[in-house]
Amino acid sequence: MKILLLDKNHPLITEQLLAKNFVLEEDFTSSYDEMCQKIQNYDGVIIRSRIPLDKNFLEKGKNLKFIARVGAGMENIDIPVAEKLGIQLINSPEGNRDSVAEHVVGMLLILMNRLFIASQEVKNGIWLREENRGDELLGKTVGLIGYGNMGKATAKRLSGFGCKVVFHDILPGLADEYASQVSLDELKQSADILSLHIPLTPETHYLIDEKFISDMKKDFYFVNTARGKNVETKYLVEALKYGKVKGACLDVLEYEKSSFENLETENEDLKYLLESDKAIVTPHIAGWTHQSKEKLAQVIVDKIVASYC
Repeated sequence: MKILLLDKNHPLITEQLLAKNFVLEEDFTSSYDEMCQKIQNYDGVIIRSRIPLDKNFLEKGKNLKFIARVGAGMENIDIPVAEKLGIQLINSPEGNRDSVAEHVVGMLLILMNRLFIASQEVKNGIWLREENRGDELLGKTVGLIGYGNMGKATAKRLSGFGCKVVFHDILPGLADEYASQVSLDELKQSADILSLHIPLTPETHYLIDEKFISDMKKDFYFVNTARGKNVETKYLVEALKYGKVKGACLDVLEYEKSSFENLETENEDLKYLLESDKAIVTPHIAGWTHQSKEKLAQVIVDKIVASYC
């Protein structure tokens, strides 16, 4: 089989697939239009996020048998068209679930205990104790939306901090030793912390909007390591300003480019998030550890080999 690699990934992908007699070609620079001209020459493609695999692209890939995305989200692929064309879709959420879960915990600890703020103050000669009194995770109810690989790994960590973890998911029967499954209304009634672990779909686009925030019974901390467009940012900023949202931990932003490589919009809401001591913002790196880079690649290789060797 002839496979095209569209993005740079861990070298084990190339090493192990070559050892299994796959033919590999790399192209990390060609444009979308250039890719469309040659995609018919390949049986498979391995991607991250650089090129959108839309209807036009997929229909030109007349020999494609699979698309493998090194990561979890598949929103840069026209999934209905791929399925109609009989193209197998492969992703690797197992590879960075631990990285995401640790990032969630890390951001919450930093925010709730004012660790970054207090450290910067001391480095600038300011010694404030009462003003930097923290808020404990112990005893908090954490509400997760989505209970796949990322949600489960996050629940496991937070249950170890003495949190009660509840979750809502569109699939039934997912409760385990770390979390209880509840309705969305029940989650809104009980959560002190809300964390998103969902893909970006038409149903989840702007899931967190003005009404959702107002429906939350308690003032709450908010965490998003899923997709930026799951959240209507202007309403999150409003809620931070008047205190309904006590603090926000954001690894993803509504204003990211589709490749996740940079921001494409600057506005007053973004400016507020970047300047506020009630928000922590990181550059889409929750799943981005040295260990996850290798694990993501290994999961992809294992799935390709299982299907085509």
